[in-house]
Amino acid sequence: MSLETPIPPAPNAARGLLGGLLATLLLAAAMAWLWGYTVDDALISCRVAWHLARGFGYRFNARGPVVDAVTPLGWAHLLSLVGGREGPLSTLAVAKWLGAVAVAGGTFAVGRRAFTRASAVYAGGLVLCLAVCAPLSAWAVSGMETGVVTALAVAALGNGRGADGAAAVAAALRPELAPWAVTVRVGLRVAQGVHFSRAVGGAGLVLAGPLLVAALRTLWFGRPAPLAVFAKPSDLEHGVSYALHAFVQTGLPLLGMAPLTLRRGAPLARALVGAGLVHFTALALAGGDWMSLYRLAVPVLPSFVLAGAELWRVAPAWASWLRLACATAMSLFLAQALGPSARQVGPARERLIAEARAPLAGCRAVATLDVGWVGAVADFTVVDLAGVTDEGVAMLPGGHTSKRVSDALLRARDVDALVLLSGVSAGTADDYVREVERRVALADSVREFRVVARLPLGGTTQSYVILRKP
Repeated sequence: MSLETPIPPAPNAARGLLGGLLATLLLAAAMAWLWGYTVDDALISCRVAWHLARGFGYRFNARGPVVDAVTPLGWAHLLSLVGGREGPLSTLAVAKWLGAVAVAGGTFAVGRRAFTRASAVYAGGLVLCLAVCAPLSAWAVSGMETGVVTALAVAALGNGRGADGAAAVAAALRPELAPWAVTVRVGLRVAQGVHFSRAVGGAGLVLAGPLLVAALRTLWFGRPAPLAVFAKPSDLEHGVSYALHAFVQTGLPLLGMAPLTLRRGAPLARALVGAGLVHFTALALAGGDWMSLYRLAVPVLPSFVLAGAELWRVAPAWASWLRLACATAMSLFLAQALGPSARQVGPARERLIAEARAPLAGCRAVATLDVGWVGAVADFTVVDLAGVTDEGVAMLPGGHTSKRVSDALLRARDVDALVLLSGVSAGTADDYVREVERRVALADSVREFRVVARLPLGGTTQSYVILRKP
């Protein structure tokens, strides 16, 4: 992957090449350490991809309706082409490699650019800070689309229509990136000397991506917004908290916090930092996210490394080193706080999937909140208590873990098994962790269900309780 910028690079191409290789190697080590990280939503995409590859169509349940179960429209289609025939787990392995390779390419481009714009020592500090940013390396190997989107966001920092196209595709895959994509393309053109009116006029191609996806969603699913918007409603308070914590704890945005220097000069850095601030504002307005390690902030994080390299050229050296020290300290803090547990998520899910096969054998319809790993157990029908993959549940009152699922719905879906997350004892409905699970456990039709297995959730005091209809 190449990365061009409005300002011509320094002539020392060899140093840039070595810097790119160093950045890639450092991040590769971080990705290897966090290779076990994943989330249940990754397995949702992989199950849809599996059904696409087998000719069942865009469905989470093979015998269920077509449903907008994956926010990045097109991601499951891609996975179905490159590795979707063997099942969700094998598809997840392919998805993890796709993300890792994509981010490695983007990291090479960022490292090369940093080493041609800043001193070798400072650029080395920048790529080290990038490598210890746990959100970047974890989400690169998560099996989600985040790694590919991050690589596209890096490519969007270049010149010309290719960069516009990369920005458009990134915004099409992740709608909350649209404000950043437009702002960064306009800002980079202005930094290059293009008049503002002409720069704004060139943003049309960038907006074409998300607008096209919205039109396709309306055509296929009857609404322009992803189903997750309705299944997982959020609010401004949560969004502001998410954006502020992500800005500080991911570390890299601190590299651009030089208001006086940005006001005096550094047009490229000003464009990058300004677009980054627009993105975090968009995250606040969108309500943030419920997943760990600030997934929605990841695609724009490498741009702050480039901003740091540009600021090195015009800011006092002590100020640049102070920003780098703060950014690295925050990145290391988050890595040591969440990294050890994050890298165990994948192995814990694989154990759950293996242990659940026997107690769920022969089931017709399994109701659960965590449909990702449960859907990887077998190709039975999965009733999604959160509604992420089920439009009927998504539109019910309640939040992501508190949908008002009725007994009538359970009967209508012919549910004959439940997988519910519990505390230590799991003796009564009150022991279940989330509101919708407590409500379902008290349903009249569930009274005859019996506990057939308890599967410990590794690294926690919780366990999954499997109940089946006699």
